[in-house]
Amino acid sequence: MELSMAAIMSIVALLIVVIISCINEDLHVGFLAVAFGIIVGGIWGGATGAKVLTYFPVGLFMILVGVTFFFGMAQTNGTMEKLTAYSIRVCKGNTAIVPFVVFVLTTFVTTIGPGNIAGTALMAPVAMAIATRIGMPAFLMTLVVVGAANGAAFSPFAPTGIISNGIIAKMAPQLGMAADSLNSLAWKIHFNSTVAQGVANIGGFFLLGGWAWIKKQRGETLNIDELAPQPEPFDKHQWLTLSLVGILILAIVLPGLPMFKGVFPKTLLNLLSNVGTVAFILAGVMMLTGSGDSKKAIKVMPWGVIMMVCGVTVLIEVMDKAGGLNAFVKMIGAVSNPTTVNAWLALITGVISAYSSSSGVVMPMFLPMVPGLIKEVGGGNPVALISSINIGAHLVDTSPLSTLGALCIACAGDHEDKAKLFRNLLIWGLSMSVVGAVICYVFFGILGL
Repeated sequence: MELSMAAIMSIVALLIVVIISCINEDLHVGFLAVAFGIIVGGIWGGATGAKVLTYFPVGLFMILVGVTFFFGMAQTNGTMEKLTAYSIRVCKGNTAIVPFVVFVLTTFVTTIGPGNIAGTALMAPVAMAIATRIGMPAFLMTLVVVGAANGAAFSPFAPTGIISNGIIAKMAPQLGMAADSLNSLAWKIHFNSTVAQGVANIGGFFLLGGWAWIKKQRGETLNIDELAPQPEPFDKHQWLTLSLVGILILAIVLPGLPMFKGVFPKTLLNLLSNVGTVAFILAGVMMLTGSGDSKKAIKVMPWGVIMMVCGVTVLIEVMDKAGGLNAFVKMIGAVSNPTTVNAWLALITGVISAYSSSSGVVMPMFLPMVPGLIKEVGGGNPVALISSINIGAHLVDTSPLSTLGALCIACAGDHEDKAKLFRNLLIWGLSMSVVGAVICYVFFGILGL
């Protein structure tokens, strides 16, 4: 395989960005990727700096900003916190069903929009406090919380799902996907992630002591007001916020259902063209009614991740035009076939993601390879390949090197041996790169899900 200097330098630039993202958290690799993209494109790619800047994914950026701003206001006005508190009270003091309630609640909270990082940040303090109260090891509760949050991370309303779906929409013509099929495709990828994360983390929960703990808890109860004190009732602004979250979900889901095809006028569909446009409109309603603090919301938005995704996307675009992306595709294709390619993708993304950003670096790097990989290996299901990349990149996030694992360690009770918890989560997280490869090989390579 003969490579041009532009292709070689684009690969070198990307490898430097990935290595730096693994070893130095103080450098923002998104901005670094843009700088490298300008240098590689300008010196070896024959593109001006201004041309390289046009590769910035404005559409994806605006969708992420709109959604995270809307849910930032929902988070800072106390709505999500109260929703969590009321939901925990569903267990009515029955300690044995607490893990199930926490898993379902974390899945729901993550799915409706805040995403896996915000969902874990919201749930970890509550879940770990309850774990201490009912005598559940923090390690097991971490598997429940992170497994649920990452499983639901690819919801079309959540930032990680938006990143995935934005990249998929861009390469849809190469995959022969119709624009009106992307919504159902997004939910399929969300489902695949939820099932894979559930199998790995719930399986780990039961095998590593969860089942024994549940059997010990049968018949045990606690005063629900001690387990989860009743919060103040929702105020009018919080009720409005809950209503707007419901409208956001319906506005995106209903137009895509077959029974509603042709029902909505074109002007309305223009407003509902994607989750970002709806989120901006609803955020405007919250601001005008005094239901959300825009300044606080801006401060809690994940600007670092947003710019990381967009910056790496710029470098990947330069790399694609230089021929470097095709070179990477050929390398993976050389050791794969239509059945094993899912395992290889999950393994490689898992190993890199254990030390780097799953959604900010790994997904923008690997998802654009899917069309080329299908051609290179002589077949394959694009949804399976996309799911393998997403699952492999996120299964390892239980590791304390990731934000999610670190949040759970930070919230663990004082009685926990934090060094031991760190070590156990690190071993578990790193092992998930292999487990993810096996799961993706079985689910997508063998069973053809």
